[in-house]
Amino acid sequence: MSGDATPFDLAHFLPYQLSVLAARVSREFAARYSQRFGISIAEWRVLAHLSQQDAVSVREIHARVEMDKSKVSRAAQRLESAGLIEKRVPEGDRRLVALSLTDKGRALMAEIVPLARQFECELTGALGPEDAERFRELVEQLLEKARG
Repeated sequence: MSGDATPFDLAHFLPYQLSVLAARVSREFAARYSQRFGISIAEWRVLAHLSQQDAVSVREIHARVEMDKSKVSRAAQRLESAGLIEKRVPEGDRRLVALSLTDKGRALMAEIVPLARQFECELTGALGPEDAERFRELVEQLLEKARG
């Protein structure tokens, strides 16, 4: 303990602020796509991740998007039922399931990405170009530090 006699102020505790900010930003963006496209935050994250790579496992998505494995699995099941992703089981290891977007999933992402870019512009617009760039750099530094 540092011996600091200053009272703890949760509202100014950076980890708390980052958590609240992330939740609010995620919720606000979800409001733009969830009703229109019928997907949840978890489903969006799985789709977005799969749009970046050909085929990945639930384990890889879990590690990348910081969601519980069970949440990723449930989202993947719903997306597969909707025809947005497909699961493939490699012959060598039946425990490893590879997920990938279907044509329907890629078409959905093509509709959502412009909304994502517009939302990002609105967020960064509140900061201005230089502050937005510096904020990105600082976020990268914090992410790197958090990776350990």
